[in-house]
Amino acid sequence: MDDYGYEWDAAWKITCDTVSYTNHTVMAEALEKWPQHLFSSLLPRIFQIVCEINARFCGELWQKFPGDYGKVSYNAIMDSNQIKMANLCLAASHTINGVSELHSDILKNSIFRDYYSIHPEKFTNVTNGITYRRWLNQANPGLAGLVTELIGGDYYYDADKLKGLEKFVDDKAVLDKFFDIRRENKVRLANYIQRENGVSVDPDSIFDVQVKRLHEYKRQLLNAFNIIDLYYRLKANPNLDIAPRTFVFGAKAASSYFMAKEIIRLIYVIGQVINNDKSINGKLKVVFLENYRISLAEIIIPAADISEQISIAGKEASGTGNMKFMINGAVTVGTLDGANVEIHQRVGDDNIVLFGLLAHEVEELFRKGYNASDYYVRDARIRDIIDTLRNGLNGVRFSELADSLTVGRGGIADPYMVLADFDSYVNAQNRVDSLYKDKYRFGHMCLMNTANAGFFSSDRSVKEYADRIWHLTPIDETK
Repeated sequence: MDDYGYEWDAAWKITCDTVSYTNHTVMAEALEKWPQHLFSSLLPRIFQIVCEINARFCGELWQKFPGDYGKVSYNAIMDSNQIKMANLCLAASHTINGVSELHSDILKNSIFRDYYSIHPEKFTNVTNGITYRRWLNQANPGLAGLVTELIGGDYYYDADKLKGLEKFVDDKAVLDKFFDIRRENKVRLANYIQRENGVSVDPDSIFDVQVKRLHEYKRQLLNAFNIIDLYYRLKANPNLDIAPRTFVFGAKAASSYFMAKEIIRLIYVIGQVINNDKSINGKLKVVFLENYRISLAEIIIPAADISEQISIAGKEASGTGNMKFMINGAVTVGTLDGANVEIHQRVGDDNIVLFGLLAHEVEELFRKGYNASDYYVRDARIRDIIDTLRNGLNGVRFSELADSLTVGRGGIADPYMVLADFDSYVNAQNRVDSLYKDKYRFGHMCLMNTANAGFFSSDRSVKEYADRIWHLTPIDETK
């Protein structure tokens, strides 16, 4: 308007025809809200424009929800002296999408429900994808070589061709080659751990990996609780018949995120205790790798037997780590959250280890009144672990973590339902132990994951954006 003399309606049409909105999370802290006084002082002209957009948008909301001040306030761009950036995106976009089927449904049925009722035609889904040539061919050349030997090189250009691996999932000679390649990758990671952490780990143990951003909803704490429980079981019975297991963590926490840093400290201390306890005969090792980054992920992911994707159902928009592990043949242990839902659709019940509450069950339990302390009272395992946090592990107390699960912060205890999903998670990990001991059954699962990972190529997701959101046509390179 200012530079080219457009009237409002023409300028607004150009804006809405140009802009689309991809939402990447339902977490409240990522749906930005800016103080109006700060916004107006830094961007005075844009603030004027946002005020006008808000006024017109509120008029539309009022027509849809006459007399409902609550809904108009919730959906308004400006409210309570804040500018709500997600709502501005809704108003100004021609298309709105989530990044997995479940996430997109949550946007439509929950967080953006009111706006969806006005403009359902704007909403769609584009499930995330990964640059699989990097995460398979570059990061895992041994496995890529085996894949090429088995099905040829067409999958370099068409990830769906990986489906051809399915005919080899019960070929023991192929699975033996697969395990030889993975063991080389595990030795490489074991050498890295020895060099960087000074911890000796067994390449023939289960490499159980959780690497991702450290956040309470991703529930590294649930993983830690299972490790403590498994350690206590071994202490009670050093001859417990379990496959040796190496738990590998990697994560970074936001600088001001106290609870996330406490979880990192807890995992580190658990490792100190377990890695130095000779009475458990080396059956457990716990390693927290520093400075998690892409180059380190390229060492970790090809070595993983188990991919931990254990967020509370309904909070993970998609995930892409789950896809990177999948294409490298790791078996997912996970909730039906984010793109885990679509991984499950593609590999089937027999080739993934699922546990935990479903997204609608989480909502229902909160609605009825989730009482985390009931689990503390009823389950002796949970009680022992939380008491350990309070009393101290290796001389370090974790009272804040214990209180967050039983007493709560702001009146909410265990908001990410670590305790509610604990028993189901332990049972899932027990299934992992049984599956891993059956070598060729586990190998079948691994190769089925690689074979069905093609859908999660970024080639597919970019094409979906181009076709359905950006309305672009490909260049014919033959002309």
